[in-house]
Amino acid sequence: MHSKTNPEAPWSSGCWPQRKASPGWCCLGPSDSAPPPRSTGLLAPAPSASCSDLSWVLLRRLPRMQGAWAPRDQGESHSRMGALDRPLVILLTYVLATIEFTCLFMQFSILPYLSRNLGLDSIAFGYLQTIFGVLQLLCGPVFGRFADQHGARAALTLSFLAALVLYLLLVAASNPALPGVYLLFASRLPGALMHTMPVAQMVITDLLAPEERPEALGRLGLCFGVGVILGSLLGGTLISAYGIQCPAILAALATLLGAVLSFTCIPTSTKGARTDAQAPPPGSPRASVFDLKAIASLLRLPDVPRIFLVKVASTFPSGLFMIMFSIISMDFFQLEAAQAGYLMSFFGLLQMVTQGLVIGWLSSHFSEEALLRASVLVFIVVGLAMASMSSIFHFCLLVPGLVLSLCTLNVVTDSMLTKAVSSSDTGTMLGLCASVQPLLRTLGPTLGGLLYRSFGVPIFGHVQIAVNTLVLLLLWRKPMPQRKDKVR
Repeated sequence: MHSKTNPEAPWSSGCWPQRKASPGWCCLGPSDSAPPPRSTGLLAPAPSASCSDLSWVLLRRLPRMQGAWAPRDQGESHSRMGALDRPLVILLTYVLATIEFTCLFMQFSILPYLSRNLGLDSIAFGYLQTIFGVLQLLCGPVFGRFADQHGARAALTLSFLAALVLYLLLVAASNPALPGVYLLFASRLPGALMHTMPVAQMVITDLLAPEERPEALGRLGLCFGVGVILGSLLGGTLISAYGIQCPAILAALATLLGAVLSFTCIPTSTKGARTDAQAPPPGSPRASVFDLKAIASLLRLPDVPRIFLVKVASTFPSGLFMIMFSIISMDFFQLEAAQAGYLMSFFGLLQMVTQGLVIGWLSSHFSEEALLRASVLVFIVVGLAMASMSSIFHFCLLVPGLVLSLCTLNVVTDSMLTKAVSSSDTGTMLGLCASVQPLLRTLGPTLGGLLYRSFGVPIFGHVQIAVNTLVLLLLWRKPMPQRKDKVR
């Protein structure tokens, strides 16, 4: 006859509830095995077995059942991953990134026509772009810290809901009965929370081993290329056929779908077990999302300043050129609007091939240090060609090298920076990385316009040669360290 057990007895040290008169129950340590079988029949209990014995068997098997699909180096954190396994979570992350980029480029198709219909001039249109860029620049690192603390599900859902508000404001701004100019400027404000790309990078970084990251992060560039092509084509086609409101309505519906998928299918957290060890003890004050000192401290970690400097400096000259490309295509290359659209589609196609196929092959055959040096060297060669180009044909010849160097350098530096920080700070670091493009969009129009008016198109090639030559000398004098894993 079994004695009664205390229902509130602790389950610490791997000990199961003891029963004084039952020979089949004992205190199990971490290395102990299951209790001895009571009979030779399969799952047939002995006469003295009870429901508690069957519960013991199920509880002993449960950790193994939960950990069947757990990603490497994530330990017991798989219990927070939700219903989908790791490959499906990564695939869904790619789908969500594609939805975000497609809607974003549909918005880029809407803005010029909507601004013109509302009577805004080029200066006011520049203010629209600057407001969006400044908000993304300032809020990117903070949003990355939010993703680190509250998880991928909350961050992605919030990002898509912010995008939904933006597209609904665009729909309202196109209504003649409403104050369209005010609504158009108000539609820039949700951009502070639209950071799907760094959160998607965080999910992939958390779920994959370091050697798998460059190829997987490169596939996000494939999603970007798909978004460029689909968004540009859908935006232009729908505006011509159904008016300005149609692309904004479609984008709002797509982002609503993205929010639902994020909330229902993305795991609450993708951080590994090492992150749990770094969490503050119960009862201690939680670190603030707006702790700017903690964000800035990441830039003082070993090797991070040099990698970040290479990332910003190498891409800045070509970024200036790309920001001014819409004006250069009209003034210098004398392209029509349709021809400029075809050229942008060519850009997107090259980026899809490069980040979806080429970077994965390169990362499996060469080290990150070698790829970084090669990217900077290709930048120099492209700068030489850019300084002497005189026609659109010449530009088309140098575009593959420009896209290859841009994509490779961005993927490699993102991978190196995520290895330089702990697993609890990958979102914050990727938020800092994502701030580079808003920085270009903020400073680029003014600086690029000044250079273009003063010196013409060749100045962009000269600046690219000078800056990347200095970066290459820096890399050659002091090579980047090769990290195999995150900082503990």
